[in-house]
Amino acid sequence: MRFSTFVVKVATAIFLLSTSVFAFTEGTDYVRLDNPIPNADKTLIKVFSYDCPFCYKYDKTVTPAVTKKVEDVVKFTPYHLKTKGKYGTQASELFATLIVKDIDNGITNFFDEKSLLKKAKMAYYTSYHDKKERWDAGEADFLNTGLKAVNMTKGDFDIAKNDPRVKELLNNWEASYEVAKIQGVPAFVVNGKYLIYTKSIRSVDGMADLIKELADK
Repeated sequence: MRFSTFVVKVATAIFLLSTSVFAFTEGTDYVRLDNPIPNADKTLIKVFSYDCPFCYKYDKTVTPAVTKKVEDVVKFTPYHLKTKGKYGTQASELFATLIVKDIDNGITNFFDEKSLLKKAKMAYYTSYHDKKERWDAGEADFLNTGLKAVNMTKGDFDIAKNDPRVKELLNNWEASYEVAKIQGVPAFVVNGKYLIYTKSIRSVDGMADLIKELADK
């Protein structure tokens, strides 16, 4: 075999390997939403619910690692699904309020240990999934779990949740229901247009590569 022919074959093999590793397919790895989420360019939206066990598992390891790898490409934006869980509406109000508090405190990484959203979210995850808490005493009991985790009084929460920015977040989160109907939660959406099929995710690096490819579309 001539050297030039050998070089061509090696180059071709490398090209095929690289494209097989980094190329993704619509319908297999992701789907284009019929109704895109508005004002979501260059974002990675995660639709989640406090009572979703897979959301909990992803948030313990996968989601923080993936968002770290793509933070220079997309902005991570959590959307809580109010229609799942007995106290979904109350959880959404609290989470949206805490996101605004985090932003006011200069925290935009919602996996930071100082994040109020993270503290409350993990308190609900562990209470519901690990301790099997169901808050049978009612809404006040449910809210107390999150408020206690962030050292906020009910009175302060009642005032803070009326912030127009909280209302805007809750309004934006209405789109999460249509997304969740496709494959449940967690649901990851890039640029408001492309829903990642979680069944196709094999690794943190693979998911990050897919997000970067979709972000450029």
